Amino acid sequence: YDPGRLWNWLFTFPDLETIINRGKLILTTKARLLLAIAYTGFLLPVFLGAYIIIGQDSYWGLLLILASFGISFVSILTVAIVGKFALDIKRKPLMDEAEKIFMNHSGVRIAVLGSYGKTTMKEILATVLGEKFKVAMTPGNKNVPISHARWSTNLEGDEDVLVIEYGEGEPGDIKKLARLSHPTMAVITGIAPNHLDKYKTIDSLASDFSDIQEYVDNKNIYTNYDAKKVIDKLKNKVKIFSESEVEGWKISNIKVGLNGTSFVMKKGAQQIKLHTSLLGEHNVSSLALAVVIATELGLSIDQIKTGVAKTKPFEHRMDPRSLNGAWLIDDTYNGNLEGFKAGLKLLSQLEAKRKIYVTPGLVDQGQETEHVHHEIGEAIANAKPNRVVLMKNENTIFIEEGLKSNNFSGEVIIEDDPLSFYKGLEQFVASGDVVLMQNDLPDAYN
Repeated sequence: YDPGRLWNWLFTFPDLETIINRGKLILTTKARLLLAIAYTGFLLPVFLGAYIIIGQDSYWGLLLILASFGISFVSILTVAIVGKFALDIKRKPLMDEAEKIFMNHSGVRIAVLGSYGKTTMKEILATVLGEKFKVAMTPGNKNVPISHARWSTNLEGDEDVLVIEYGEGEPGDIKKLARLSHPTMAVITGIAPNHLDKYKTIDSLASDFSDIQEYVDNKNIYTNYDAKKVIDKLKNKVKIFSESEVEGWKISNIKVGLNGTSFVMKKGAQQIKLHTSLLGEHNVSSLALAVVIATELGLSIDQIKTGVAKTKPFEHRMDPRSLNGAWLIDDTYNGNLEGFKAGLKLLSQLEAKRKIYVTPGLVDQGQETEHVHHEIGEAIANAKPNRVVLMKNENTIFIEEGLKSNNFSGEVIIEDDPLSFYKGLEQFVASGDVVLMQNDLPDAYN
């Protein structure tokens, strides 16, 4: 619980009905408790005040009634604050047990961290290494300490490899996660201006990622070449991976299409031709790293090729599907600047009768909001789609400015009703179109 953010939320959106467009608000047990306390804190003084006014003929009751409005808010915040400490105490035994499980586990423990590409990297590693080993990975986007703790209690103990996704939200998160799971290897997928409402600067975010070196030997840390701010903060030399080379393996002949991506890796006399259903050049570095880690752990070339061939797009992450003869590429989950650029590069490389790009922009950009969205606009213009659809919100004007600064000549549509647009998408596209949809904002941002 974050009482400060709760207070801001209550004042920003006093009536949730005004922003809920896509679903119903489902109350958890804790939410019902908060509401019950708030209503009690409000109604009890009202009834007591009314009794004093009517029964005692005193205006003190009126003061009590007026105070009820403040009491209800104070009640909610009090419960939130107390609840946070109570929750920490309740969870401590589970966290302690989980740390022991991780510490005593004999398998290779790979931490996957970064601003983007974590889930994809995790899935790739699990799929490729799974051709030889028993592999367990954290499910979905369960990437916070309590999720890891609960997951650890379901481990069988005989796994050869654990792949653990680390989520970052505020300074100190990476240390918390590493202290719990005791990784023996780490992959830093990249850095982008995410969660700057908490980190404030991208340098602060880079420092958080670099904290992993306190728990993993640098020779077992692999860092994306593009994550230069993180590399600069790592005290000793780490292993670098990129779209052109990983640990002496040269990468070439990258070919991208709607049926997937193919490339060749070569080191000395060894050569491996690989194909994946994953879309886009940006996936090549992650796949190549998985190949290198697999060779170091003893997989054969045939096992590696089979594992890479089994990798496929994940839901809402460069996920293609056909609609009325058009291709929709769904990249609406958890957007970030580098992910946007990767998707737009893919769009520019694909052949189509007409290219359409759809986005609302990004959240949690802090003081970088204007700069980031201006850069997105420029990147869209460089990709040269025929049509751009922007979901109207506070970011729209900055994206438009970026488009104009790069002399975008295509059609721009500002959409006021995202839900209606997505529901009527089949009426918007035609056979031969390629539509790229990146990120999706909560109703509160519309």
